Amino acid sequence: MNGCNNAIAFARENRERFLNEYRAFLRIESISTLAEHRQDVARTAQWVADQLHLAGVAHVAIMPTAGHPVVYGETKGPAGAPTMLVYGHYDVQPVDPVDEWVSPPFEPEVRGDYIYARGASDMKGQIFASIKAVEALSKQGPFPFTLKYLIEGEEEIGSPNLGAFIDEHHDLLQCDFVCNCDAGIHAPDVPAITYALRGLAYFELEVRGAEKDLHSGLFGGSIHNPAQALCELIAGMHDADGHVTLPGFYDKVRALDAEERAAIARLPYSDEEWKAMTGAPALWGEKGFNTLERIGARPTLEVNGMLSGFTGEGSKTVLPAKAMAKISTRLVADQEPGDVHDQLCAYLKRHCPPTVTWEVRELTHGKGAIMDRKTPAMKAASNALETVFGKEPIFKREGGSVPIVAMLQDKLGVDSVMLGFALPSDGIHGPNEKQYLPNFLRGIETYIHFMSGLGA
Repeated sequence: MNGCNNAIAFARENRERFLNEYRAFLRIESISTLAEHRQDVARTAQWVADQLHLAGVAHVAIMPTAGHPVVYGETKGPAGAPTMLVYGHYDVQPVDPVDEWVSPPFEPEVRGDYIYARGASDMKGQIFASIKAVEALSKQGPFPFTLKYLIEGEEEIGSPNLGAFIDEHHDLLQCDFVCNCDAGIHAPDVPAITYALRGLAYFELEVRGAEKDLHSGLFGGSIHNPAQALCELIAGMHDADGHVTLPGFYDKVRALDAEERAAIARLPYSDEEWKAMTGAPALWGEKGFNTLERIGARPTLEVNGMLSGFTGEGSKTVLPAKAMAKISTRLVADQEPGDVHDQLCAYLKRHCPPTVTWEVRELTHGKGAIMDRKTPAMKAASNALETVFGKEPIFKREGGSVPIVAMLQDKLGVDSVMLGFALPSDGIHGPNEKQYLPNFLRGIETYIHFMSGLGA
C-alpha cells in the first residue's frame, strides 16, 4: 500500500490526540457482566462506531444481539481483492477489589511509561491502536483490500451471543483471514505472535448435605459436612504429580513433538522471572513439562473460588447445608468442552460419597485453537513487527483463552493472526491494570506496516 511512510508520519504527528481519545475510551465503564452498566456498554458501542467513522471506515453499524451489541464496519477494496476481518471487544471486566487500585479504575492515570485503567490492556488499547492505524492509512488513499471490523461487547462474559450473530450474518463476515487484536507480546522489547490458544470450560459445583444449616455442636460428627466433602473431592482432582484425574481428560491432547519442544525451549524466559511476576513462593505444575509447556500446550483444572457456611466477622458455630466451588479448565486444541463436562460428572459419580449430593452447572465454554504459522498474513505480521521493533518476533503458545479464534475457525473456516501488544505483566482482570504506552504507540505503527504489507 502506497503512503505507508506518510501514514507513520501522520500517526506520530497526532500522538497526543490519539492518547487523549484513548483516555476518553478508558473512562467509559463498559462492564458487560453487571446489569447496572448496560447503558455504559451501549454508550461504548456508539463511541467505537464514531471512532470507526472518524477513521474513514465507509460503512459502520451498531448491530443488536440478544445481549450487548456488535459494532460492524466495512470498507470495500477492489473486486477480487482479499478481505481481512479485524476482531476485538469493547467490554471490560469488573474492577473488584476496588480498594486495591492505586488510582480509580475508570480515571486513567499515566505513571511513568504506563497508563493505568480498567481495559487499558484488555483490550481497549489494542483495538484502539488498530483503529488509529486505519485512520492514518485512510488519509493516504483507498485500501487495496477489503477491511471489515467485528467488535463485540460480550467477550468478558464468554461471548454468549456471538455464535448466533456469526451464523445470522455469515455472508457479511466472509473473509480470507482474521486479525485478532486481543493478543500480546512476550516482553516490552520482544515482539511475538501467538499461534496457539487454550480453550475454557467453566463450571459451578454445588455439594449439599442437610436440608438447612445446623448447629455444629448438636449435629457435628453425625452428618457429613458438605464443605469438607467438597474439599475432599477437589483435592482428588489432581494426583501427586499435578495430573488432572478426571477420566479421559487427556485422551484428545496433542503430544508435543521434539521440534516444537525445542522451539519452546529457545524462547527468552526464566523460571525466576516468572515466579517474581506472580509473587508466589515457588512454581508448580504437571510433572514432565516445563513452565512454558504447561501454560501453552497442556490443559489445566483450577479452583477459582469457594463458598460455604459462615464467612462474616467473628464466630458462628454452623454446619453448612451446602458448599460451592467455581472450577475452570483450560483446554488445548482438540479437547471439547462438552467432553470435559461429562468427565467432571463421571469423576463425581465415582468419588462423591453417598452422604452428600452434588450438582454441576456449566457457566461458559470455548474451544482451543492452533493456527498455521506460514501463511502470507502471518508473514506480513512478522515483517511488520520486525520493522517496528527491530528484531524478528518469536512465535509462542498462549495459556489464556480467546474463544472467538476457534469459533471463527469452525464457522467461517478461517485462521486468525494474533496481533496485539499486551504484556504478561499488565495485570489484566486484576487491580491496577495497565498498558505500556511505548508499545501502544509502536502498536499503531505495526498495524500500519502490517496493512501496508497486505496491500503490497
